[in-house]
Amino acid sequence: MKTSFNFFFSLLILLISTSSIAQSNSDTSAIAKRTETLPNVFTEPHGDLIESKLRQEAVLRFPLFQLPRTKNEWDTYRVKLKNEIIKKTGALVHQNLPLNLKETGSVKMKGYIIKNIAFQTRPGIYATANLYIPDGDGKFPAVIVMMGHSQEGRLYDKYQAVGITLALNGYLSLCIDPWGSGERTTIHGVFEDHGDENNLGIALMDIGEPLMGMLLTDNIRGVDLLCSLPYVDAQKIGATGASGGGNQTMWLTAMDERIKAAVPVVSAGTFEAYIMGTPCICEVLTDGLTFTEESAVLALIAPRAIKMCNHFKDDLQAFNPREMLRSYNNAKPVFEMLGAGNNIAYQTFDLTHGYWPEDRETMLGWFNLHLKGIGDGAPVKEIPFNALPIEQLMVYAKGKRDPQVATTEAYCRQKGNELRTAFLHTKTFNAEAKRNELKNILRINEEPVLKKVHQYAQVNGWSRFALETDDKLIPVLLHAPAENAKEFAIVTSADGKEIISPGLMEGLIKAGSGIAVVDLSGTGETSSAALCSNDSIGRLRTLSKSCLWLGKTVMGEWVKELNVVTQFIHAKYKSAKLSINGSKEAGLAGLYLAALVGNIENVTLQYAPLSYLFDNRDSVEYFSTAIHLPGILNWGDVSLAAALTGKNITSINPVSMSGQKISEDKLKEYKAEFEQVRKACGESGKTVFK
Repeated sequence: MKTSFNFFFSLLILLISTSSIAQSNSDTSAIAKRTETLPNVFTEPHGDLIESKLRQEAVLRFPLFQLPRTKNEWDTYRVKLKNEIIKKTGALVHQNLPLNLKETGSVKMKGYIIKNIAFQTRPGIYATANLYIPDGDGKFPAVIVMMGHSQEGRLYDKYQAVGITLALNGYLSLCIDPWGSGERTTIHGVFEDHGDENNLGIALMDIGEPLMGMLLTDNIRGVDLLCSLPYVDAQKIGATGASGGGNQTMWLTAMDERIKAAVPVVSAGTFEAYIMGTPCICEVLTDGLTFTEESAVLALIAPRAIKMCNHFKDDLQAFNPREMLRSYNNAKPVFEMLGAGNNIAYQTFDLTHGYWPEDRETMLGWFNLHLKGIGDGAPVKEIPFNALPIEQLMVYAKGKRDPQVATTEAYCRQKGNELRTAFLHTKTFNAEAKRNELKNILRINEEPVLKKVHQYAQVNGWSRFALETDDKLIPVLLHAPAENAKEFAIVTSADGKEIISPGLMEGLIKAGSGIAVVDLSGTGETSSAALCSNDSIGRLRTLSKSCLWLGKTVMGEWVKELNVVTQFIHAKYKSAKLSINGSKEAGLAGLYLAALVGNIENVTLQYAPLSYLFDNRDSVEYFSTAIHLPGILNWGDVSLAAALTGKNITSINPVSMSGQKISEDKLKEYKAEFEQVRKACGESGKTVFK
């Protein structure tokens, strides 16, 4: 009997044990199924909500910027507008700075000579350029020629053509390399785009010096140079350029009244049309559509002369003739009010994007009328010519550039280090003032409000919600916490929820934590078809530039979206203790939210930067364009945001701004920095690096 009982008891234990193991395996299997592939909130393709909303916002703003109709009102308006443009671009005027003109070579051609030069545009910083000088003693009318997005800058044959044509017709011209192009690239002689096809140009924004302002400063210095030459008639200065160079032409002429006549080519349009389009960061006026439209900038040129050339076959819709005509029609009344109605004109051609012979002939006729006082402004036939090999026009032999010709990489690193040195020498910070400054940098101008919650059928244990605000739908997957558990983790990634680690999710579920998985604007389910078609050269570039025009930042929008998610969770789970786990730049969004509001218990960042300091050009695309913020290093750095949370922060696998692993020695320096800044803020909590 005893033997039978022992056998039965052993069998029972075995069955219970087997049942427990089976239950455990079943639970593990169920969790794995829930986390392996996260479902979408929207099960079917939906409209491009981001594109439609941003375009609608731009359309509604266009009619807001009506220009004054009396001279007194206009005089007041123009001063205010010019001051605002200087403020937003960060452009500098250095007219007392020595030009220190350096000539390294010249090429004698029939009827003119080309000089290879460099000159000082900022203290200790030089630009490379060519002077095309007609034969004769002068004084010559002169034209500054600004380049579009050729990687070769002024060396591109289509831009050489402008300088040559001007010289053959009696004009001295200065053809200047745009910041970051031509001979001003990262590696001398290795040509690259300065900001349209990479995150180089927008990195300047982090140090508070947008690329548009860098170009404007250089070009003003170019006019200084022309006016300094004894064989130039300083009262007869013109400006021209195509595409991005055409935009520079407009901005320079609007801001520098020494320019008497301008011909921007394939560039005039409307700021409205830039939204969800493809302008380079050099063509983005931060917050521009919060205070002006392109017609107002054109009107700043009055009563001086401007003629715009646009092409019907242009593949850039922002520069389509129809957009140019909208701005032309709005600006013309200001010219007429100032008695200069004939000084604004346009010419259209059935051509593709470029500075073609028809444009150059139109340019010659316009400059003849307004700089030489001859002709009636009609096109002038171009004299045949040949462009030169690039090597003959280079200021420096390949690889032997003067180090004073600064690159974006070197300049961002130098200025960033200067700003960080000043920041780290600050003994105390006013935490509340710094929070308000951070909100301004993020462009958070109003508190987000959750208007409505849309719930859909559960899939694989995930409840699906769309959170509706005034301007967007935020897709959220929700996994309820275990009974009596209060912890709730908001999980997000800059690359969308599909790359979130299943292991992370499994760990949270096993710990009993609630989970909210969020796709932030432009990521995952919210990725825009327009973004995908335009962002083949960089993630979230189109969205970032559109937001900047409209007085927003993508990072600020993400912070607001995470705030709405916290509102939703607190409404559903009253006593929830919230944490945020974010990958890459989405982790920064969580950190910024925790710095601004007090309802986040802790933040975990994965593969996020410890500083905004520029470190490496080669992997500048590691983070999306969304990470960059206007003047963030003028404000402080990541360590300050961590301090302002007053909570515990965990940084897992921290990296540099180019995604480089941080050395042990450097990590020790950052640990000391984060502790020092937290003490300077008088805040509790600590930052742990793993």
